[in-house]
Amino acid sequence: MSANAKGVLPSQSLEAIIGRGEIFADPAIIPEQIQPASIDLRLGTRAYRVRASFLTGEGATVSDRLSQFTMHEVDLTPGAVLEKDCVYVVPLMESLDLPEGITAVANAKSSTGRLDLLTRLITDGGLEFDRITSGYTGPLYAEICPRSFSVLVRPGMRLNQIRFRSGQSVLSDDELRDLHASEQLVSGGPAVISEGLGFSVDLKPATGDLVGYRAKPHTGVIDLDRIGEYDPAEYWEEVRTTEGRIILDPGAFYILVSREAVHIPPAYAAEMAPYYAMVGEFRVHYAGFFDPGFGHDAAGGSGSRGVLEVRCHEAPFVLEHGQIVGRLVYERMTAAPDSLYGAGIASNYQGQGLKLSKHFRMG
Repeated sequence: MSANAKGVLPSQSLEAIIGRGEIFADPAIIPEQIQPASIDLRLGTRAYRVRASFLTGEGATVSDRLSQFTMHEVDLTPGAVLEKDCVYVVPLMESLDLPEGITAVANAKSSTGRLDLLTRLITDGGLEFDRITSGYTGPLYAEICPRSFSVLVRPGMRLNQIRFRSGQSVLSDDELRDLHASEQLVSGGPAVISEGLGFSVDLKPATGDLVGYRAKPHTGVIDLDRIGEYDPAEYWEEVRTTEGRIILDPGAFYILVSREAVHIPPAYAAEMAPYYAMVGEFRVHYAGFFDPGFGHDAAGGSGSRGVLEVRCHEAPFVLEHGQIVGRLVYERMTAAPDSLYGAGIASNYQGQGLKLSKHFRMG
């Protein structure tokens, strides 16, 4: 990697910044936390139930805000339930000591988003969620608000992840068109390029009429350590249609799937961003990271469709097959990572179609 390279730092560079103490932790970071283009962050030993979500604000610390807004403290050591529709702040095991020129951005992990588990990073002096300026030195915290299901958590669980960037390397639309011409970034639909690569919803499956899932309003607790153990029928209603359209209900949370299969070449990373608000009363609720190699032939992919976490807002809204619902913003890596998504690491969602989080049994 050139010393002046701009872009997202790959796994080998993440190992280097850990070695330099630019991200550090107690207990120490373990190899399993390092992904192709990000580091998983771990919950600490306590949570604070707060009255409301907050941004810290310039000149203030999260500790200051917690002294103002905490309702009670929860010990996570034996396992504790974070209740639906409540807001918690959890100190993370990791802290930062960033040099000038390196910024960071955080995001919920895939399984976190698919459980409608709103998880955002906050920092001392922070003016935005999930965004960390160069030179930041201090602790990291996760704000967690379970929206659909109460969840059982323990210290060390990894709900969100952090990426590091040197400068900015987002591809322009022209650069994205050139990359699509050489790599075919999407299949199963046209490449709609406007401030990123647009993707649409699939409401006409090749077989059957199952197009998605809707979270049930009253369910049991989900233990985040239990993988493949829960019956989907106890937590989700199936969404079926033969008409190529569904009506989204205000306040409801849906798992849908993109019509297009997505490819992320090894030297690039991508981030899912909501589509423009003026297209309807809904949004793809969680932005998400797409690692280098996601859906790519080099990692055994041949295309992976994007799972869409959709929430409707003020009014019922008709969603049509092929409607654009989000976009992928592509960035250059400073170098291709040593391990690609789906090749060198365990990957629950490589080659995916419509799929709930890994906690549910799927037939």
